[in-house]
Formats: sequence, structure tokens, C-alpha cells
Amino acid sequence: MASEYSLTWDLDPIFDGGSGSPALLLILDTLAKAPQQLREQVQLLALEDTPEALDQWHSTLQMRDRIEEQLDEVRAFVGCLMSQDVNDAEAKLLAGRVQQLIAAFEGAELQLKDRLRRFPEPAWQGLLADERFQPVAFQLQEARENAAELLSPEQEALIVDLSVDGYRAWERLYQTVVGRMTVPWVEGGLLEQLSVGQAYNRFAHPDPAVRARHFAHWTQSWEAESELCAAALNHIGGFRLAIYRHRGWDSVLARALKDNRISQATLEAMWGAVDTAKDRLVVYFQRKAKLLGLKALHWYDELAPIADSVRPLSYDKAAGFVVEQLRQFSPRMADFARLALENRWVEAEDRPAKRPGGYCTSLPLSRQSRVFMTFGGTSDGASTLAHELGHGYHNQVQWDLPTMARGFTLSTAETASTFAGLVVSRAAVAQAGSREEKLTLLDEALRDAATMFMNIPARFLFERRFYEARNQGPLSVDQLNEMMVQAQKDAFRNGLAGYHPQFWASKGHFYGSGTPFYNFPYTLGFLLSAGIYARALEGGPGFEESYVGLLRDTGRMTTEELAQRHMGVDLSQPDFWVSAVDLVMASLPEFLSLTEER
Repeated sequence: MASEYSLTWDLDPIFDGGSGSPALLLILDTLAKAPQQLREQVQLLALEDTPEALDQWHSTLQMRDRIEEQLDEVRAFVGCLMSQDVNDAEAKLLAGRVQQLIAAFEGAELQLKDRLRRFPEPAWQGLLADERFQPVAFQLQEARENAAELLSPEQEALIVDLSVDGYRAWERLYQTVVGRMTVPWVEGGLLEQLSVGQAYNRFAHPDPAVRARHFAHWTQSWEAESELCAAALNHIGGFRLAIYRHRGWDSVLARALKDNRISQATLEAMWGAVDTAKDRLVVYFQRKAKLLGLKALHWYDELAPIADSVRPLSYDKAAGFVVEQLRQFSPRMADFARLALENRWVEAEDRPAKRPGGYCTSLPLSRQSRVFMTFGGTSDGASTLAHELGHGYHNQVQWDLPTMARGFTLSTAETASTFAGLVVSRAAVAQAGSREEKLTLLDEALRDAATMFMNIPARFLFERRFYEARNQGPLSVDQLNEMMVQAQKDAFRNGLAGYHPQFWASKGHFYGSGTPFYNFPYTLGFLLSAGIYARALEGGPGFEESYVGLLRDTGRMTTEELAQRHMGVDLSQPDFWVSAVDLVMASLPEFLSLTEER
């Protein structure tokens, strides 16, 4: 029977021909000249608000936006090529070329931001008052303030240039290491070499002995690459700390807060609310261990199924269910999801040589998105699909905004995606056809809660402690292992029988050169989405319009302002966060009730 939806994506509408696309090579050649052209334009800008000067500024910002859109298009496309086949050597070379172009663009942008910084205040206010700049006034003011904290344009440009073969090179090395890794899997007397992404999915095996053996193989594979991973992590961290030291920044976290447009008070209020869930999650771990016939859960038991048999789910059924459930809350989001599925914007096939994980990437010139994941035939995969399509919908509702106004943060990027995932996962629980199916789905919901309220905090604790220690010098593999285990014990309230010492090596988020602390934004966005979901349940014809308004504003105000305007809540206070945590944990009583001994 033919499938309704393809498991593989179609990249040809973006650049036909893959790594050797003539259209791709042409745009790369064009981009090679663009940063210098922008620099020359910036040098002509007058720091005044006369009509002639403002015309120049408007023209220059339009040029800047065109270059950014082209760069984002090729970066996303090349990223897709490397994700679908980690052995694509041409794509890796293209990625290096794109990174050099991005560095050149960032250097030109530094000059532009320095001009913003040096604008006399009265003339600056005159520029912001011009109607042409009002749609991006927030971004311009933010860029002006951020520029005041930087070194000279020449020094910052040098940092950008050195970053290509500095910490960004270490990030690419890490990706290469993970891409070539395999993890042995033995079943039925047959040996199979799995990619990292495939291997992780096998922790859902129902046999505890198989999971334990697989964890030993998983650990051995990461141990074999730990020295290289440690070198990459140490150099990324050291490079970042050196930059911050020269800028006079005394806190890595302060920069991450600014990047996410939130205050320290908001972060602390959120973590305080998260702490209220941890004892309840330990109870969940204890009950799950009992159901599995274990004294206590190990790290590798989190994905273990608790039902005797889990009904397999086809990709077509999963996709159809996602569209159907999204339509209950947001017909526009459902229409987008169907469009993406029918036009093959999703790569979901389970095959070797794919990178692990999942993501959605934006292609601004094409006004399209692409979703990358590996579908494992479970309801959890349906939630992942909904999550990533939510990202794509977020992109879509912003296409008509100026390029600069689409710049939402990591935390607000998780709003539409997590909302979509919540809609689908909650609907699956409500429509479960049997006790076993409902238990499986409740277990998935609580496992997601454990990820957000324990696993993510463990990553946050590890990264904060890593940077504190890295100030004194590089850390050894053993030190990193010990630091990781301690962070997990603290975040999980010692609720597991065993932990994952090499998790610091296996989690790619620690190696991102773009920003540190690629962890707390997930929990923040998850809880923001829970609040949105609570409002969606209240219903009313105005929900979809207000929801789209919130998504469109994610790049145009701070996270606190966004929540105040569209949700009427103060994120610096614990009330909202506690209510959102309680909504997420509402699955626990039903789970405990269904699993009571009879």
C-alpha cells in the first residue's frame, strides 16, 4: 500500500543538485563580494537625521537584510546536506566556505553596529521616529546597546575572523567525530553498527539486560572519542572565555541571559518553580522502576516501555494524527503542517549515516522550512514531528516581517514547537484505546517532564560549573565525567541508580559556538508553552489570533514584555511558573492511579 507522506525530504526546490548545485555555487560567489560592499556602504553613513542621511541608512539596512537572508538560506541548505548524510565530504567543504562568508558578514555588521553606537542621541531619536525604521526600532536599539559593550570594530572583526578556525572549527571537528561514530548492536546473533541517533533510540528496548548491554557499548563508543571531545569542549570554552575577558565581561551566563532577552530574576523564578516538581518526579521514577521489575531506574532505563506491547505507529498515521489534533486549536497551524508534509519538507527516515537529533531550519529566501528527525514508529515520534512542525509554523507567520524583526531568541523559539507537541501528546492520552496505551503515553509525558525539570537543569549545572573551572585551565576527561555525574545527581535528586558520565560528550548542545547555555531556554520555552496551552484549553474564537500575535512578536520585545502583553503575567515572579509546572505534572496522579497494585 502506497504511503501518503514521504519519509524523505526534497531539497531540490531550494538548490537543485545538492552539493554541486550550480545555483548554490552562484549565490556563494555573489555572497563572497557582498560583505565588502556592505562595508563600503556603511562607511558612507552620516550620523545625523537629515532626510538624505536617513535615506542612506534605510538603503544600507535593506542591503544588510538581503545579505542575511541569502546567508541563512545557504547555511540552512548546507546544514541539511550534512544532516542527511554525515559522510557528504562536499557538504563539509561547503560548510567551511559558508562559515567564512558568515564571518565576513559579521565583520561588516560590527562596523554597522559601531555606527549605531556612535549616533548622537538627539539624531538617534530622530532616526527611530522615522516610520521606515519603526518596525525594527527594538532591534536597532538593542544592537546599539550591545555595541556599547564590545571592543573596537577592528578588534571585534579580528575575533570573528579568528573564530572561523577557532572555536567554530572545534565545533565542526566535534560534528565530524560524532558523524563517523558507530555503536555496535547485537540482536538475534547478528552484529549491526548503528549511528549515534539510531543507537540512542535502542534504549527503548523492553529487555533490561539488553538495555544494560547496549549502554555498555554506548559508553565504550563515547569513551573511545572522549579525548577528542574533551579537547573540543576545552578549546571552545577557553576561546569564549578569552573573548569575554578582553571585553570585560565577568559572567558567561550574563551574556546568555541577554541573548535570551530575560533577566536573572526570571531565570531564578523559573528554576525555583522547577524545583517543586523534582520530588514528584522521583516518585514517578520509583513507580516506573517497580513496573519494570527493577530496584531503581538507571539513566538508560528512562526510555524503557512499561507496557508489555507497544502498538507500532506508521508515519502516515502519526502525520495524520498531528494534523488532525493541531486543527482543534489552530486551523492555520494544521494547514501549514499538511503543506509541509505534502511538499516533502520533512526528513524522517530511519537509516544509517544520518546525524542524531532533530531540528527545523528556516529558508528565508524560499519562504520554506525543513524538518529533520528520525521517526521510530512510536507516538513519541508523533510528538517530535509536531514539535518540529511547530517551529516551521513560527517561521511562516513571520515571513512578512522585516528580516531583523524575525530574530526570536532560543527560549521563545520553543513556544510554537512545544505548544504543538503538547497538543498532540495530550490528545493521544485522551484518545488512548487501552490501559496499556494510556500508560505508555502518560509515561512519555512524565519522561518529557523529567527531561525539562531534571535533565536540562543537569546540563545547566554542568555548563555553569564547567566555565567556572575552565577559568583555571583545561579539564581532563575524568574531571568532566565527575562533573557531569555530580550535576546529574544534583538535578535528579539522587533519584537514579546510575548516571551517564560521558553525557557531556554525547550532547552536541555543549559544543555550539553560537551561544553558551543552550539548555535553560528549552525549559523556559516549555513552560511558556504550557501557559499558552492552558489558555488554549479555555477556548474562544480569539485564541488563534492572539496566538499568532504572540508568535509574531517573539522577535520584537523582551521575553518578559512578550508574556506581559500577550499573557498578562509577570515572569520575574514565581506564580506563573508554578502554575505551568503543575499543569505539566498533572499526568502524575493518573499514572500512579493506573499503576496501583490491585
